[in-house]
Amino acid sequence: MTRISRSLSALMLVAVFPLSVFAAQAANREPVGHVSATASAMQWTPDAATTGVSYVLVIATPDGNRIERTFASNPALKVGDIPNAVDGTYMYELRAVANIAPGVRKALANARRRNDDAEIARIQKEAGIGEPTVQAGAFSIKGGAFVTGDKEEQGPATPVGVSSKGNATTSVVHNPTAEYVVVADDESIQGSLCVGFDCVSGESFGFDTLRLKENNLRIKFDDTSTSAGFPNNDWQLTANDSGSGGANKFSIDDVTGAKTPFTITAGAPTNSLFVASSGKVGFGNSSPGLNLHITTTDTPAIRMEQTNGGGFTAQTWDIGANEANFFVRDLTGGSRLPFRVRPGAPTSSVDIAASGNVGIGTASPAYPLDVRNANAQLIAWQRNSGSVSNIFALDADSSGTYIFNASTSAFPFTILNDGKIGFGTTSPTNPIQHSNGAFLSSGGAWTNASSRALKFNINSLSAEDAICALEAMEPVTYNYKAAPDEHHAGFIAEDVPELVASKDRKGLSALDITAVLTKVVQEQQKTIDALSARIEQLEKSKN
Repeated sequence: MTRISRSLSALMLVAVFPLSVFAAQAANREPVGHVSATASAMQWTPDAATTGVSYVLVIATPDGNRIERTFASNPALKVGDIPNAVDGTYMYELRAVANIAPGVRKALANARRRNDDAEIARIQKEAGIGEPTVQAGAFSIKGGAFVTGDKEEQGPATPVGVSSKGNATTSVVHNPTAEYVVVADDESIQGSLCVGFDCVSGESFGFDTLRLKENNLRIKFDDTSTSAGFPNNDWQLTANDSGSGGANKFSIDDVTGAKTPFTITAGAPTNSLFVASSGKVGFGNSSPGLNLHITTTDTPAIRMEQTNGGGFTAQTWDIGANEANFFVRDLTGGSRLPFRVRPGAPTSSVDIAASGNVGIGTASPAYPLDVRNANAQLIAWQRNSGSVSNIFALDADSSGTYIFNASTSAFPFTILNDGKIGFGTTSPTNPIQHSNGAFLSSGGAWTNASSRALKFNINSLSAEDAICALEAMEPVTYNYKAAPDEHHAGFIAEDVPELVASKDRKGLSALDITAVLTKVVQEQQKTIDALSARIEQLEKSKN
């Protein structure tokens, strides 16, 4: 187990609907079903009238692991169902949950997405969805077998005590048929009191004022109120299960409700639960510093588990912390950690203002996302895939220059504080400028890169090639699909001659077409000049 999961292992066993206690408790303490056991198997037998439910059994093992099983009916457990079963006492919880129609679950999920609590309550009420019936208990394994015993431990039929008077010792036999002693008045005992079959005369009380002494110890609060409106719930303090293989524990039982809301098992460490005079509660410590203070040697954490008994999808989240991080863990989703904070993170690393604005590095975010950092880099998006890590980053320097950089390219995108934009250059001198030499001038003219220093394989364009290309070009009118209301005249890239076509034949360069036109015009001008000279010569000859 990981150090996080070790610390979060739950000591419980859950099933869907009522539970039954293997510790051979009385029938009114088995709200889910009666449990019976052999050396190799345990069986819970639900009430025959119980229908339309499923059962979930969750077991906490002595070594801190958690086992969960779901049953459509008649929950059962074999020793072999417990991986690496060790000797010791196992706590369990059995929960019986009503089977819920898919349509009801869908309606509840939709209401949850809308955060409509009133609608959720209405759907649950109409579908009869309530709190599942829960039965908790314990069983023991010894030597690879269940410790069996389906009867409560009984005291002696005629308990015998020892009475001492002076040096004489006499036996005192309890007579169960004798009348009870009833004192119809207040009574005080100036000394200690021992109650139970195993009390003897001459009991050594030490500092005990009241002692209960026998093999089954219970204190029951039997409220006999009968008047309308008066509370009359019965309660019981229970020390240890009464059946073979049961748990060593102390419980507060809601006798009327057949529930056990509070239990402490033997072996719980000192200060497992400590309430200080300040009202602060310590878990694992006796000096809580805050309202709730959890102390442990490895990853203090809280588990929040939603079962499917209320009609919603089961989901479990953990919140924990250790020397490595503070984290939120999606246990149901494969123990992913969607949220982590590392030790040493500065104040307001993430800060959500009352306005809803989110600040990163600031406690006063002025925008929906306000990122502030004393260093140059502000925002970076990363993908950990192959050799590519940094996909996009936004940097800024003290002068107000913003640089957008993709790690897959050597050319950043830069915005200067005066509005100039550079592509592949961090120091543009024109409103828009590319590292290849093209730019948009301050006057609004687009200038293509055309320096000899940027070119090679330079050759003269022949008149024949230019004339052939021009003759092959078919001017058309058209509308762009993205702007159907705009009319244009031009050429179709796929239809122009090779001389002026782009590599992918998806676009055209105006400079290419201009070069062709220039060459043709030049040739035409030569022809015009020759014709003009001949006309001039003919005119002279006539004279």
